Amino acid sequence: MSKKTYQMVLTALFAAIIIIMAFVPFLGYINLVVIKATLIHVPVIIGSVILGPKRGGFLGFIFGCTSLINNTINPSLLSFAFSPFYSMGDVGGNFFSVIICFVPRILVGIVPYFVYVGIKKLFHNKGGIDFLALPLAGVLGAVTNTLLVMNLIYFFFKEQFAVVNNMAVATVYKAIVGIIFANGIPEAIVAVVLVTAVGKVLLKVQKRTEDSMASLGSTKVM
Repeated sequence: MSKKTYQMVLTALFAAIIIIMAFVPFLGYINLVVIKATLIHVPVIIGSVILGPKRGGFLGFIFGCTSLINNTINPSLLSFAFSPFYSMGDVGGNFFSVIICFVPRILVGIVPYFVYVGIKKLFHNKGGIDFLALPLAGVLGAVTNTLLVMNLIYFFFKEQFAVVNNMAVATVYKAIVGIIFANGIPEAIVAVVLVTAVGKVLLKVQKRTEDSMASLGSTKVM
């Protein structure tokens, strides 16, 4: 098996995990009435670290697709901010819903790779540095999703947010900050734990697999 084929197989596996998580109730998306907490950022972050920013960005795109579908067919109060096909009374989604649904999620598949590689380079790839690089990749990947999504909702939909939550527009950002802390902190903690634990194992497996493929390649040449 070539390295390219191996990466394609892994990409397909991560994409399948994302899709399964998205459509198994209370696994990938947890409906909290106002908004949905998510765990799908975790395989996207791990995929970014293992497979690189291009394939990670693709996994983030899959994440965005599942978010759009889920918010269309299984809505919460803020689903209009993620789906142009969903509306609640006079409040409905639009083109900006697509931006919120896809841009942060694609970046979740890109940012962690550069965080991981940057930390490794900063410490000159010293042994054991994965126990710093992986948690930082996890937390910054999760924070990228939470901060971008919630701030884009405020920027594009603050009036609609106020309407569906029956509050004054002037108080919307306080509510946004509350959601960032209430959802963002648990999501970041889960990302740190799982990205560190699973990522460490998969990086070792990947290294052994690549070494094995390189060894087979050199044997064929001989």
